Amino acid sequence: MSTVPPPKRHPYAQWAPDARALDLVGDKWTLLIVRDLASGPRRFVELQRVLPGISTEQLRSRLNRMVADGLLTRQRYREVPPRVDYELTDRSRSLLPVLGALARWGFEWAWGAPRDDEAIDIGAFFRVAPGLVIPPPEASGLVGLAVDGPQDAQLRYVAQIGGGALTMQERDAPEADAHVTASERDWIEALSPDGTRDHLTVSGDEELTGIVLDGLSSASVRVARAA
Repeated sequence: MSTVPPPKRHPYAQWAPDARALDLVGDKWTLLIVRDLASGPRRFVELQRVLPGISTEQLRSRLNRMVADGLLTRQRYREVPPRVDYELTDRSRSLLPVLGALARWGFEWAWGAPRDDEAIDIGAFFRVAPGLVIPPPEASGLVGLAVDGPQDAQLRYVAQIGGGALTMQERDAPEADAHVTASERDWIEALSPDGTRDHLTVSGDEELTGIVLDGLSSASVRVARAA
């Protein structure tokens, strides 16, 4: 049995497995930090970038707590300027299917068009994909996912499918078996309720792109064909 983390300052104080789990991951931001580290290690400033709305002190406090709870590792590098990377542990990585189930519940019961006060980050969909997308066991290959736009707004991810699972990395993938590219606006349209994928540029293995796009979207719509 794994080591039990130390008691929380404000626990639910119930001897029940769900209450114990919420003691660890029920705080605001904790599960989103797990989601945003699912594609690989990140520095503090990179987490700030993908978590708009969290203050510097909140993020520092939450990361320290998650390290103490065995949910994250913190790796310091002797570089100038100093570099510190945060990475998921096996304990927190096992939460990815839970995040996927939560996202599916959100699609069914809470989904809608973007609200005026909501930050939009298409990468958040890609980062939750390891828990959200469940490929068939026989499927295998790489799918590159790209959000085009100004240089500071471009995103590049690659999904690796194999053995009935999907993993995600944040990088360009010219070697991928398939590619899906679109502007942020067209991704929003594709991922919105009753949206359309007509404006996505899709190339390569259609089965692989279908697995990824069907898993990421709540809408049952057709995949656009590359010109």
